[in-house]
Amino acid sequence: MTGGSPTSFAVRTAGLTKRFRSGQVAVDGIDLEVPQGAVYGFLGPNGSGKTTTIRMLLGLVRPTSGRAWLLEQSMPGAGGAVLPRVGVLVEGPAFHPYLSGSANLRRLDSSDATADPRTSRARIGEALERVGLTAAAGKSYRQYSLGMKQRLGLAAALLQPRELLVLDEPTNGLDPQGTREVRHLIRELSDAGTTVLVSSHLLSEIEQVCSHIGIMGRGRLLMQGERAALADDGATRVSVTTTPGDVATAAAVLNALGLAEVAADGVTLHALLGAAAPGTVSAALVHAGVDLIGFEVRRPSLEQLFVQLTGEGFDVAR
Repeated sequence: MTGGSPTSFAVRTAGLTKRFRSGQVAVDGIDLEVPQGAVYGFLGPNGSGKTTTIRMLLGLVRPTSGRAWLLEQSMPGAGGAVLPRVGVLVEGPAFHPYLSGSANLRRLDSSDATADPRTSRARIGEALERVGLTAAAGKSYRQYSLGMKQRLGLAAALLQPRELLVLDEPTNGLDPQGTREVRHLIRELSDAGTTVLVSSHLLSEIEQVCSHIGIMGRGRLLMQGERAALADDGATRVSVTTTPGDVATAAAVLNALGLAEVAADGVTLHALLGAAAPGTVSAALVHAGVDLIGFEVRRPSLEQLFVQLTGEGFDVAR
C-alpha cells in the first residue's frame, strides 16, 4: 500500500462502502489512496465496483458507509468548492444531440460559474485541438461517431486547468491512433502537475501511462501501490545458469541469501528473489566461485498479477 499523510493524496477513501437495496454490495470497505501528481490506473473487470466508486467520489452516489476526500476536502459536503478543480469523464459523455461540438462546449462553459467568459472562445478552441476535434467542431453532435463523442467528453473535462482528472474508460470507442493520443495527453497533463485517476479494462493502456495501480475485484480493493513496486512484491523470480559442477554451490548461495523456492532444472536454478537485490545475488555467486553463465530476473506482468488476485482474465487489447 502507498503510505503518507492524508494531505499527500489527491483522492483518499476510508472504508468506502456501497450496498444497494437489493442487498448487493457493489463496493466493500475500500481504502483508496491516489498520491498527488500520480497517474493512478484503476483496474478491474466489469462489475468490480470501479464506476460505483468513482460516482461516490464525485458525490453522484451516496455511500452506505465510509468517507471520501478529494483534494483534501471531504465529499460530498465540499463538492461545491472542490468539483470546479476536477475534470471528469464518467460513463460516457452526454451532450445535446442537435448542437455542434463547439456549441455544446460553449453551453457547458457558460454554466460554469468559475469560468471567465472573456477567455471562453480561446479555451474551447484549445480543448478541441487537444483532442483532435478542431475540424469537426461545427458538426452536429448526433453525427459524431462513438470515438468522436468520447473525444468531446475529454474536451469538456479540459475546458479549464484541473488539479485532478477522473477518467472512466477514456479510450472507449477510439481507434488505436486515438488511444495513443489519449495516452500522450495523460502524460502531458501529469507532467504539468495534474493528478489523473483513470479507470480502464485495457491492460496496455494502464501499463504504458500509470505510475500507480489499484486492482478491484468483486467490490474490494485487492491491491494498490506503485506499479514498479507491485511487480516486485514477492513474485519476482531469478534464474541462474551455471556448469554442472557448480549447481550445488549456487543453490547453497541462494539459500544462504534467503531466496525461497530454490530449485534446479539441469544447470539452471530458479528461485523467488524476495527482498534480495539482483546485484547482491550475482556478486555472491561470483564471490563463491560459481561459473555464472546466465543470470535473469523475471518480474510478473500486470496481467499475471491481475489473474493471481482475481482469478479472471483481462483484456490486453481491443
